[in-house]
Amino acid sequence: MNSKIGSQRFWKTLFLWAGFLLFFGNQGLAQSVPYFDGIRQAENPQEVATVLEILILLTVLTLVPSFLVLTTAFTRIVIVLGFLRRALATQTLPPNQVIIGLSLILTFFVMYPTFSRIKDQALVPYMDEEITQKEMFLRSEGHMREFMFVHTRKKDVKLFLELTDFKIDKPPGEVLKSDIGTHILVPAFVLSELRRAFEMGFALFLPFLVIDLVVAAILISMGMLVLPPILISLPFKILLFVLVDGWYLVVGSLMRSFG
Repeated sequence: MNSKIGSQRFWKTLFLWAGFLLFFGNQGLAQSVPYFDGIRQAENPQEVATVLEILILLTVLTLVPSFLVLTTAFTRIVIVLGFLRRALATQTLPPNQVIIGLSLILTFFVMYPTFSRIKDQALVPYMDEEITQKEMFLRSEGHMREFMFVHTRKKDVKLFLELTDFKIDKPPGEVLKSDIGTHILVPAFVLSELRRAFEMGFALFLPFLVIDLVVAAILISMGMLVLPPILISLPFKILLFVLVDGWYLVVGSLMRSFG
């Protein structure tokens, strides 16, 4: 009986405190939250321009990952590192977070000269109000196009020129970089990067493939047909990779491939 009375008192006290906190909490919240008078009509064109700039900025931020993947060194680097993990057959080691993080760091390392020129010749003058926003974008695009042209094959550019029926009224030897649109250059650059990444991935697979073949032949000759060769070859792959300082060689080759 006493326990029942104690339980009732507990619940009554709990409800009283809850009502107290809700009442005074709402009063304090009503005083601290600012009052918004809803959507109102802009009083001058500058307010409209500010809203449009914010909208454009948010749109650009959503496209930054695609921009990073398609127009920088990220594509080649992340594909080669993915090939390396598959060649080692270490499943999820290194994990995706490490591969993506390392790819981003190496991408910024490769793109640093280009980003520096964009900052000095486009972003800083725009912040100092020396050039317009349109001029800033044109200068930034020009530096990115310069990087992509260096690493794009003429064969790939010609392919997308044919696919889009984009005609240039000049002889082949007189065609300038400015005559080729960015909408043609970007897919051609991506195609060239994919080709180089797969070439490097194939070169990475060869030594590890030899180890797999040797281990498989030894196991078959010993009559161990049930034992998966990967269990035996994996330690030898890791040992070989460590002995030749594999990460140093792979990262160094990637960086030198961009000149």
